[in-house]
Amino acid sequence: MSLRDIRRHIGQLAIVGFNGHTVADEVGILAREFDLGGVIFFARNVADPEQVADLSRESQELAADIPLWVSVDQEGGRVARLKRPFTEWPPMATLGRSGDVRLAERFANFSLGDTFKTGNKQLTVVGWLDGGNSAFDSEAWMDADEARAIFDRELYSSVLVRVANDAAAKALIDRIEADKRLPLRAEREVKYYSAQTMTALPIKVLGNFLAIAMSIGALFAAMNTMYASVGARTREIGTLRVLGYRRRSILASFLIEGAFLALIGGVIGCLLSLPMHGYSTATISFETFSESVFQFRITPWLAIKGLIFSVLVGVAGSLFPALRASRLPVIIALKAV
Repeated sequence: MSLRDIRRHIGQLAIVGFNGHTVADEVGILAREFDLGGVIFFARNVADPEQVADLSRESQELAADIPLWVSVDQEGGRVARLKRPFTEWPPMATLGRSGDVRLAERFANFSLGDTFKTGNKQLTVVGWLDGGNSAFDSEAWMDADEARAIFDRELYSSVLVRVANDAAAKALIDRIEADKRLPLRAEREVKYYSAQTMTALPIKVLGNFLAIAMSIGALFAAMNTMYASVGARTREIGTLRVLGYRRRSILASFLIEGAFLALIGGVIGCLLSLPMHGYSTATISFETFSESVFQFRITPWLAIKGLIFSVLVGVAGSLFPALRASRLPVIIALKAV
């Protein structure tokens, strides 16, 4: 092995940093003499996206045969050299907390460093992104040109464009829609992902069906309970009538009792549902025919609606027993055993 080869092997092990927004002269000297393995950018090297792109190209021009490894000291969180307008990634601790073991079991070989086969190529998982419980949690990202090559696609199925403001977005949509040479459909990102949420429609239909069926059962259960209560307190009802209580007062008392019992049941139901809060799972998306991740969330407003619904069920189930109690003849009620 020649001295040149030794210097080259040593250089390939080195990644160097430098000062300034352009490549330093000494870095160029090292690259020519040792065939550097790469360069690393710090905050002192970063000004804006265009400057970083130029600096990356300038660094690559130093390479002789093997391309340079161009990297940045970007750990995420507090150590972030690429700040806005660059994409700001969450801290690594946040990425770790986003891992859901139950959901990960649905996808084999999707841990960091694992490989999986798609098309005719083996791909390696190099990172996890925290989509903030958005639609991005259902996506796997890779280089667009490489994806088209793997799946033998010549065209892009969709393109995401960032505009300056709402007026510019409307103008762009109108321009695309008006140009008949372009068989494209332009819509806002929010509307696009809203259409994908139609995946949840079968789940909503099933949930509503189960809720209606259980509500009917709850009505009969409440009715049965209140009828038993009226039967057990017939003499008490007669006594109240003798003491001067009106029928509407007795009717109201049984309705309030039924509503209160239903409210207690609703509170217990809300408490039993709390373990499901944050549970993640996935289903097939009928828009993209891919997996869509969704999460069960028990929000305060949802709990309040559940409690209101339980009270209404209690009142409805208590109505007929309460009417029966209020219409009992006094003499018959007092003679009841």
